[in-house]
Amino acid sequence: MLMLKVEKRIIKGGASAPALRRAGLVPAIVYGAHNVATPIIVEAHAFEKILRDAGEATIVSLEGLGAPLPTLIHEVDFDPITNQPRHVDFYAVTKGEKVEVAIPLVFVGESPAVEAGANLVKVLHEIEVEADPMNLPHDIKVDLSVLAEINDRICAKDLALSAGVTLISEPGEIVALVQEVVEEKEEVVAPEADIASIEVEKKGKEETETEAPVSNT
Repeated sequence: MLMLKVEKRIIKGGASAPALRRAGLVPAIVYGAHNVATPIIVEAHAFEKILRDAGEATIVSLEGLGAPLPTLIHEVDFDPITNQPRHVDFYAVTKGEKVEVAIPLVFVGESPAVEAGANLVKVLHEIEVEADPMNLPHDIKVDLSVLAEINDRICAKDLALSAGVTLISEPGEIVALVQEVVEEKEEVVAPEADIASIEVEKKGKEETETEAPVSNT
C-alpha cells in the first residue's frame, strides 16, 4: 500500500491556497461515508509521484491524521497553464464496503490482423468496475493477440477480471477492434479555366457581331 504524509489544514487564520501552492504544497480534502470532511495539505512533489504510481484505482494510506487512513484519489484539479495539481479530493474507504472505480486499460500483445496490415482501433481506455477497495486492480490487461481477423473485436465482457471484481460498464461495449485499411482514391482535379482567355475571346466575338457592314456604294 502506498503511503502519503499529510497535515491538517488550518482554514481560519491559515495560509491561503495560493500561498500554499507557492510554498510547494497542495490544498486537499479527505471525506468518506464514515468520515467527516477534513481539509488537509500535501507536499506537491510527493503527491505527483503518488499520482503517477497509484492513479485513481490504488489505495493510498494518508499518514498524519492519527491512525493511517486508506483512501482513493477521487479527483484532481489541475492548473490549465502549468498542469500542476491545484487541489485534490481523497475518498476514505472502508474494508469490506465495495466501491465503483474506473480502472485504466493496458493493451498488451500483438494482433495478427494488425501485423497483416489492418488498423487497430482502441475505443476505451478505462472501464468501470466494483470491488472491495483492498482488492482493486491497478490496471486491467487487454490481450490484443485474439484479434486475428478483420472486424474481430474485444468487448468489456471479454476482459479477464480478478476475483471479487465486478464489471459495471456495459458488457457489450467495444474496447478494441480491427478494421480493414481503406485506401483513399486520389481526387482528380479538373484544370482551372483560363478566365482571361475566355473574356478576351468573348470580347472579340462581341466586337465582330456589332461591327457595321461595309457599304459597296
